[in-house]
Amino acid sequence: MLIPVRDIDGKEVGEVELRDEIFSAPIHESLMHQALIRQLANARQGTVNTKTRSDVRGGGRKPWRQKGTGRARQGSTRAPHWRKGGVVFGPHPRTYKKDMPRKMRRQALRSALSVKAAEEQIVVVQELVTDVPKTRWMEEVLANLGVDSSALVLLPEESFQVEMSARNLPDVKTLRAQYLNIRDLFTYDYVIMPLSAVQAIEAFLG
Repeated sequence: MLIPVRDIDGKEVGEVELRDEIFSAPIHESLMHQALIRQLANARQGTVNTKTRSDVRGGGRKPWRQKGTGRARQGSTRAPHWRKGGVVFGPHPRTYKKDMPRKMRRQALRSALSVKAAEEQIVVVQELVTDVPKTRWMEEVLANLGVDSSALVLLPEESFQVEMSARNLPDVKTLRAQYLNIRDLFTYDYVIMPLSAVQAIEAFLG
């Protein structure tokens, strides 16, 4: 697959051949769905908790005697049907972690990148550098590249200037290429990456 390479002014300066086994791979929707569900589940803390009738303070004394009052028998004021009572079947701390083989996770990434490539939502730039971090600079770069919606900017390595330039843009996220994940690929419309980031992805998923 050949796609044009642009500079930060939006001009075509060449072409790059993307590897077919990564950017033209078979699309497995069920695999992408499984990888997304796994990532969302693993992001959950699982620390929510409720108190049962044995955890609620008080209620140790029988509210009234068993017989002779004409009222229903009660053993504790902390029973679930009482005000300030315990909670029945409420959530308790647990782990939501899901496992998925590494080969399946990487194949899901290849499928997602193939979808982006088929929809022409992958933009390759020759270089993405700046001396001074400015939000306006990033806005101008995105406008020159024809990106009119949300974008995921993949960087081959840490770049303080580029990351600070994109931080205040609500629909733009910068990410190291080695941390590419299925959730961010589905969240953002366009994927912008320098040539060095393309090489990093091909080395990672090749």
